[in-house]
Amino acid sequence: MPKYRSYKEVWALKIADVRRDSDAAAKENRETDGSATLVFEDSRYAPMKVHHDYVRKHNPKPGGYYVVHKDGYNSWAPAEGFESMYTKI
Repeated sequence: MPKYRSYKEVWALKIADVRRDSDAAAKENRETDGSATLVFEDSRYAPMKVHHDYVRKHNPKPGGYYVVHKDGYNSWAPAEGFESMYTKI
């Protein structure tokens, strides 16, 4: 995963698409588990499933960034804010 630096270093990938389980569940007539699959702009990285607690807390959207902090915390950042603060290293 690419590394970025601001006043701290993080790893991040830009999100191309967010595929929510709730959409699939509605089509399949089943209950959702609340998860989502993040599809990244950089096709070298496989889509990644994130759990319902991540989706509920961060509400990730295409164009934003999936961010991993040094302490292992995962978050989401809107593109404008992330790109104005961080430089790829």
